[in-house]
Amino acid sequence: MANSDKPTILVTGAGGATAKKVITLLQHDYNIVAVDFRRQIKLGKDIPSYLVDITKRGFEDIFRNHKIDGVIHMGRVGTHSSNRRSRYNTNVIGTQRLFDRCRKYGVKQVLVMSTFFVYGADAYNPALLDEDTPFKAAELTLDLVDAVELENLANIYLYKYPELNITILRPCHIAGPGVRNSMSTLLSSQRAPVLMGFSPMMQFIHVDDMGEAIAAAYKGNKPGVYNVAPEDYIAYQDALSASGCKKAPLPSVPPALPLTISKLMGWRAFPSYLINYFKYPVVLDGSLFEKTFNYKPKHSYQEIFTYYRQQKELLK
Repeated sequence: MANSDKPTILVTGAGGATAKKVITLLQHDYNIVAVDFRRQIKLGKDIPSYLVDITKRGFEDIFRNHKIDGVIHMGRVGTHSSNRRSRYNTNVIGTQRLFDRCRKYGVKQVLVMSTFFVYGADAYNPALLDEDTPFKAAELTLDLVDAVELENLANIYLYKYPELNITILRPCHIAGPGVRNSMSTLLSSQRAPVLMGFSPMMQFIHVDDMGEAIAAAYKGNKPGVYNVAPEDYIAYQDALSASGCKKAPLPSVPPALPLTISKLMGWRAFPSYLINYFKYPVVLDGSLFEKTFNYKPKHSYQEIFTYYRQQKELLK
């Protein structure tokens, strides 16, 4: 039963590991309404949960049935989860409809989870990418157009409709228990692909720390765009070794060869349009978020990679 004295937050993509951490952190101070289009999520009798596609007409019924004060939009479809058209429909058209419902029903605050993929992996990237760095992802591959357009859409609404108080987060690789993104899939595998001659620097944030970051950003309510990443970084191949993965070296030239091998091996977490992210570093400057929200991640890289190594040891 909702407490009328507490504001209500709608959380999309509520079935994900990060979303569940956020809900746990916020449910004491807020009423939570959960939405996921993939599966029905059970979060206890006090949290209404809906299985609905945000691109469909039934999504508006949630706004009619609940007085939604804020939205945490974590329903972005990842690059490894669906085909290009389906991702575009959900990530771009669905997000626009979400923003329009927020305007129509007087929502006062929106937090959007984006991705660092929008920057694009390129040999000429600066050493640290801040929030003003231009996007290159759409230039490099059409498969990331939806991620870039979602970000552009959120930025348009951020400046055109200040009453929505939109905050956009661009996290680095999220990893840890329950996470099912591309990188976590690779770290979980017994044998992971590497491109010969390449081992780009990468950043990782523990799922618990990312949950804390989202909760801090929502409570802080300081609209804008923020990278979320620790100061530390580590080479990709070192991350695999620390996670107990055996490396499967792939020749990097000609470009079609590693892609063909990846398809033959069934490596869904190593798709063609992400190949450049395993060649060139995309290292974020997360200092603005840390200063604005007085935030520091608590979990070290050692803790993150130890989790994956221990999971493999349990299977032996």
